[in-house]
Parts: sequence; C-alpha cells; structure tokens
Amino acid sequence: MDDAGDLEGLRRKLEEHEKAYAALLDALDSLARFRLPAEQLPEMHLQMERLNELWERALPPLSRGLNWGLPRIVWNVMEPALDHQRDFNSVLVQILNGYFDETARLNAHLREVVGTLVRYLQRILPLVDARDRMATGLATTRAELVLEAFDRRQESLARRLEGLMALRDRLEAVSAEVRGVRDTLAAGAPPPPVAAAAVRAADDSGYAAFESRFRGRPDELRERLASYVVLFEGLAPVADLGCGRGEFLELLKARGIAAQGVEASAHAAAECRARGLDVSEGDLVSFLRSRPGASLGGIFAAQVAEHLPPAALQALLREAHRVLRPGGLLALETVNPRSVVGLLEVFNRDLTHEKPLHPDTLSFLAAAAGFTDVRVELRSPVEPAARLQPVPAEGLPPRAAAVMNENVTRLNDLLYAPQEYVLFARR
Repeated sequence: MDDAGDLEGLRRKLEEHEKAYAALLDALDSLARFRLPAEQLPEMHLQMERLNELWERALPPLSRGLNWGLPRIVWNVMEPALDHQRDFNSVLVQILNGYFDETARLNAHLREVVGTLVRYLQRILPLVDARDRMATGLATTRAELVLEAFDRRQESLARRLEGLMALRDRLEAVSAEVRGVRDTLAAGAPPPPVAAAAVRAADDSGYAAFESRFRGRPDELRERLASYVVLFEGLAPVADLGCGRGEFLELLKARGIAAQGVEASAHAAAECRARGLDVSEGDLVSFLRSRPGASLGGIFAAQVAEHLPPAALQALLREAHRVLRPGGLLALETVNPRSVVGLLEVFNRDLTHEKPLHPDTLSFLAAAAGFTDVRVELRSPVEPAARLQPVPAEGLPPRAAAVMNENVTRLNDLLYAPQEYVLFARR
C-alpha cells in the first residue's frame, strides 16, 4: 500500500474512534441525568418522619398498662406479646432508617462518580488534541534542527572542498616543478650526486605516501612490532633490513640494544637519520655483503622478503647466514599466502610485491642457506567476528550439524587464517 492509502486508512480509523467516543460521552451524559430516590419520591422523606413519629407513640410505657382498665389477668396474658411487638417494631424502624440513609449516600456517591467520569471524558479529548499539536510542533522543530545541522555540515563540507581544491592546485604545481627538474636533469650531462639523490627522493615519495596510508601510523606499527624486541636481547648488534620509518629501531634503542638499519628509500632513510637513528641508504644484500662474517647477533626484516626477486631473496639468506655469529637469530616477517584475506587484502594491495612466499618455501630456502632451528609462527589473526560462525545444532541431525561445522572450520582455516607469519631461524 502506498503512502496515500496508509493516510486514508488512518483517517477512517480516526473518524470511527471519534464517533465511538462521542456515542460513549452521550450515553454517559444521559446516565448522569438520573434522579435520586429522594428526588423521584419526594414524599419518602415525609413518610419516614411519619413512621418514626408513629413508632414513638405506638405503645405507652408498660408502667401505664394498669391504667388501661384491663383486668390483671388479661394484662398478664398480653404483656409478653406486646413487648415482643414493640421490639420487632423498633428493629424494623431502625433498619428502615439505616437503609434510607445509606441508600441516599450511595445514590449521591454514584451520581458524583458518573459526573466525574463525564468531566474526565470531556477533558481527555482536548488533552489528546493538545498532545497531538505538541507532538506536531516538536516534530517540526526537530526537522528544522536537523535541516539547520545539515546546512552547517554542508557549509563545513563546502569549506573543506575549497581547501581540497586549493591543495590539488598546489600538488599540481609541485608536480609540474618536479617534472621540470627531471626534464632538466635528463636533458643535460649526468647530474651531480645531490641532484641524483633529489630525483631518487622524489621517486620514493609516492611509495612513502602509500606506506603511510596502508601500513599504519608509526605508533600502531611500534605496538605491533614490540613483541619482537625481547627476542633480540643479548644479541646486539642487530640489523633491521628495510627499516622503513625506523619504528623497530626506535624500540631497540629504547631497550638499550645497539642496532643499525638499511633502507632503499632515500626519503625514509633521511627521515630516520633526522630522528637520530643509525640508518644507511642502499641495497639490502649489498649492506650485508659489506659486513664482516659473524659480526651481527640478529637480523630482522618486516614485510621485506615478499618485495625481493627469488635470486635476491636467496642471496640475502646466504649473506645473513654468513654475517650472523653462532646462535644469532634471523626473523623475517611476511604476508601469509595461506590466508585468502591476507593474500587479497594485504599482498595484492602493494604493487611492489614480487610474489607471495609460502611458509614451506621460505623455510626450505632458510634451511638450504645453512640455518638451523627453522620454525614459522603465525601473526595478525583475523577478528573472530569477521570469521564464519558455526551452525547451531538445534533442529538439525547431530551428524549433519557436525559435518557442517567441520566445513566451517576448514573454510575459516583457508579464508581467515592469520594474515602474516614470521620465520625464525638460528645460525
């Protein structure tokens, strides 16, 4: 039914209720006009007065019985009957008096009740009307407030849009300047080192913005990496390969663990050095090759291995084994391809990822490079609320419910497995 039909139905129901209300009020008005017994029979009160008067004069006191001239023997016979009759008349007159008084009070009370009910019904309809008008007024006021808030929000959004437009213009101007610098450098002789570094920083700036957007805020990343710090206690110095913005280096420094980082992004490396961290810019494998053998106690790399081509990954593992001293720890954190969520939401989002690394594959490569005590630990579990929920067993055959929930468990292990894993290996 459309809105017009709904309103028409409500209007008809309202008319029916109003008619019923009017009929009830008329009926109560007619009932309220009934006459009390004293009004219907005005002589009743006079009759009761006459009855009481006659009663008082009906029988003289017994002490006057002998003055009636009756013989003693007759009086002795009649006296008990006369006493009985007088007692009977007394009780009857008292009952009639009490009944008359209580009936008068009851009838007066009944009229008052009916009158009060009529007045109540006469008042309730205006009250309902007043409430309806108030509700309508409040609804109108609420709608006006909502519209006013919407107008303010629209104005705020308009101001923000103006700011975004200005920012877009500024970005376009900066991009034009960068393109001009690049074209100038490309047209002439090989650029000096400072200019070349500036070009690399410009190239890296886009990916730095991407990491800031999708990898998380620095404080969030420090919280996620904090659990690794205790594993490197007593293993200094530690190398952080692909250290990014230096969150893990800051955690190690706060714990008093000497560490050095290497980062391919010139922009990120410069930012780390500005915060007092020991970070060099360059290739990760070249960094390890420049170190003497058995010179490190630990090597850490978070979300790095999946960026490397197979040959570079194998070279990194070989060099890591060479530069770690006996008992040294290698920890490589990467995306878990056995989690569909991790593969789709984490790995596929970054265009610089080479290929997903199956835990078995990375474990085999580490063992082939000479590492021992190789193990894998799953990280970053999916929120329980996002996983498939088991089927309630109520109303289902026990075997069917068990099979369905077993399938739910398998699907959860495939689709919603932890999104990352870390490979731990010892020298």
